Amino acid sequence: MLAGERLVSVIGRHTVATSRTLEQKISDAGPPWQHIDPHRLTPARQRMVQNAELIEHRHANAPWYSLPETDPAALEQRLKEQVPIFERFGEQSVSSRVGQTLEIAVFPALHGQTELEPVGGFLDLADHDDSTLYSKEEPPSLLNRGNIGRRKLDFIVRHGEAKWAGIEVKNVRPWLYPHSNLVIPLLQKCITIDCIPVLIARRIHYATFHLLSTCGVVVHQPFNQLLPNSEATLAAQAANRLRLGYHDIRVGNEPDARLVLFIGTHLPQILPEARQKFERFRDLLSGYANSFYDYPEFVARIRRRLRGINEDSDWEDTEPEHQTTTILLMKTSKTIPINKVTQWPLSHQFRKHSAIIWQSVPPTPKRALNCRWRHKHAPSERRMRLVPMLQVSYRLQFWL
Repeated sequence: MLAGERLVSVIGRHTVATSRTLEQKISDAGPPWQHIDPHRLTPARQRMVQNAELIEHRHANAPWYSLPETDPAALEQRLKEQVPIFERFGEQSVSSRVGQTLEIAVFPALHGQTELEPVGGFLDLADHDDSTLYSKEEPPSLLNRGNIGRRKLDFIVRHGEAKWAGIEVKNVRPWLYPHSNLVIPLLQKCITIDCIPVLIARRIHYATFHLLSTCGVVVHQPFNQLLPNSEATLAAQAANRLRLGYHDIRVGNEPDARLVLFIGTHLPQILPEARQKFERFRDLLSGYANSFYDYPEFVARIRRRLRGINEDSDWEDTEPEHQTTTILLMKTSKTIPINKVTQWPLSHQFRKHSAIIWQSVPPTPKRALNCRWRHKHAPSERRMRLVPMLQVSYRLQFWL
C-alpha cells in the first residue's frame, strides 16, 4: 500500500515525527502522484502501529512515530530537537495569536473592497505589535430574528443581492472535513441567523468543498498558515524540514494577493448563486449540523434531491400498475413487528432462495404490499404474519 510505503520512507528519513509532520510531508508535500489524503493516511498509520510496524511514543501530549529498528540514541536526539518547538507551537499564548493572525489578514481585505459591507473587526491594530492579542469587536449574535447566543462568527458581511454571509477563519494545521468540529458550528450559526456560510482555512479537503459548495457554502484555501511577526523565530524553526517541516508557514498578518482576490472579487460574484443553493438545501444542512442526519444519509439526500427523486430512499416512488413478480416463500409462521422485519434486505432473502409474502393483521393487502420492504414506508404499529410455505412458487400482484 502506498500510504504504508510513504510512512516508512518519511519516518525513516525523519527518525521520529508527529502526525501533523507526516501529513505535511505526505499529504501536502512530495510528488503529487504520491500524495495521500489525511483520512487515508491516519487509518494506515493506526494499522501499522497495531501490527508493530511503527512505534508510538507520547511526548508533549501528542503521539510521535518511529520505526522499530530506530537507534535509541538517534531517537532521543531527534526528540530533543523537535519536542520544544512543538510544545511552544501549542502554547495557549501562541496558538491564540496564531488564530488571530489570519483574521487580521482578512480584516483589511474586507475593508479594501466596496461590494460587501463588513461587520466586526479589530480596534487597536495601530496601538501595539502582535506579541499580545488585539481587541476585536465581534459581529452581533442577533440577526434576522435568529439568536446564536454567546457563539460568534468571525465576520459578517452584507451583499446587496445575496443579503448576509457569515465568515469563519481557521488558521489551523489539520485539513478540514465535512464532519470537522470546526465546520459543524459554522453551519449551525449561519443557519440560525440566515447567513451564507463562508469558510476560510489553510487546507480544506475536496469532499468538503464538493459537498458543501453544492449546498451554498463558500470555501477558500489560503494554502498557508500565518504566524505573528513576533514569532518569526518559532516560524523558522517549525518550517525547518529537519524539525516539524511546516514548510507553508508565512510570517505576518498582511493579506496576500490570493486572499485579496477572493474577498474583493470572487466572493461578491459567487454569493448570489450561493444564496440560491443555500435556500434550496438549508433543511438538509440544518439536519446534518444538528445531528438529525449522519454523514452518509446527508450525502445521499443531497444526491437524491439533485436528481429529483424520493429523498428517503433510492427505490422508485411507485410501482407500475399490475406489476407481477414470482417469489418463493419461507418455511416459518410467526408474527413479528414490521419495523424489525423490513430492515432485512430483499437481496438477502433471495440469496437464500426464499422470500416473504405478507399478510397484515387485520388483512389490508394493498397497504401491506406498498411497504416496499422499507421501514420508513410502513407504520411501525402494524404487525405482519409470515405465511408458512416451502418451495412453492407464487405469482404476487402489486397494487398501487
